[in-house]
Amino acid sequence: MQTANRLKPFFENIHFQREDNTMTVNFGPQHPSAHGQLRLVLELQGEEVVKARPMIGYLHRGMEKMAENMIYNEFLPTTDRMDYIAATSNNYAYAKAVEELLGLEVPRRAECIRVILLELNRVVSHLFWLATHALDVGAMSMFLYCFREREYALDLIEDYCGARLTHSAIRIGGVPLDLPENWIENCAKFLNNLKKEIDNYEKLLNENRIWRMRLENVGVITPQMAKDFAVSGVALRGSGIKWDLRKEMPYSIYNELEFDVPISNSCDSYGRYRLCIEEMKESIKIIEQVFPKYYESDTQLMSNNPLYVSPTKEDIMTQNYSLMQHFVLVTQGFKPPVGEVYVATESPKGELGFYIKSDGKEYPYRLKVRAPSYFHTALLEELLVGCQLADVVTIIGNLNIVFGEIDR
Repeated sequence: MQTANRLKPFFENIHFQREDNTMTVNFGPQHPSAHGQLRLVLELQGEEVVKARPMIGYLHRGMEKMAENMIYNEFLPTTDRMDYIAATSNNYAYAKAVEELLGLEVPRRAECIRVILLELNRVVSHLFWLATHALDVGAMSMFLYCFREREYALDLIEDYCGARLTHSAIRIGGVPLDLPENWIENCAKFLNNLKKEIDNYEKLLNENRIWRMRLENVGVITPQMAKDFAVSGVALRGSGIKWDLRKEMPYSIYNELEFDVPISNSCDSYGRYRLCIEEMKESIKIIEQVFPKYYESDTQLMSNNPLYVSPTKEDIMTQNYSLMQHFVLVTQGFKPPVGEVYVATESPKGELGFYIKSDGKEYPYRLKVRAPSYFHTALLEELLVGCQLADVVTIIGNLNIVFGEIDR
């Protein structure tokens, strides 16, 4: 009894449970579900996230500064390494910005090839997203099915440019190659098969109760939150805001094509999943509409401007002046007019824009990239608060961020 009385004050000061009893954990940067070198510092109250701090910079590649020390053509293959799941979209956005700076007009056949490649690349990106997102949530079969169709699409891209991941399939002023023989027929077969497989994806997932439990009402992005964080792409349209640069600010030949811009008012992860499925269907429609336009166009592939664009290979091999011109452009580069330009395009992940400021030299004075994944990562600071720890993986995968274009 005397011992108990002596220990009573000691036990009174021990708190076995406190309301502010939180735990801080590191989520990444090596976590397999982090979709890149993302480090999240999470403050947890039990299993609930009460504070989240996304921390980036582990890749520290400095691509924008690299661009300012390269001639314009030299930097184009580096754009592949940003969003490496959608390399052609990066190639196009950069080339389009330089073309605006130079005032180049791209031949029609080149525009047709570009749009085919862009939309095929959009399908590849969405298939990769669905595969990895489903795997994060635990749907192993979907990973295998999506990667199977993705491989067929990559076969087509490889047939065109010789590469599967980092394409460099677009040039400033046009495209380097015409489509190979029977390429369009093979692409049409792939698209017809993809339509059937997308139906199978929906049968597997749309009403799957585990899939819906993991995605519905998880990662809710309100319309106001989407505007506050400059969200774009599927994440924006998933909040009920109908904004697609291909429609609102048409570029290339998109103003000649008929396609819908699907939106969802659910604002959650499930709604964004349904949008990605619908966007793949719309990309198929776009590619099929471009096929006849391709056949109707002439065979010119590059803009005819000797100040900025190399001659054809035939001219380089047969004409001395063309050979010298090509040598100068490759070794010294071209000098664009003094000025600045910003060009925004609709990449698979959202608004991808390039800002270029020229002082009349062969190197950009300033080059900045407006990458959608960067803004979507900032959104995590608010989006993760109040969710469960298991939902963090779902939300990161659902936002489809790629760190090559974040730590640029």
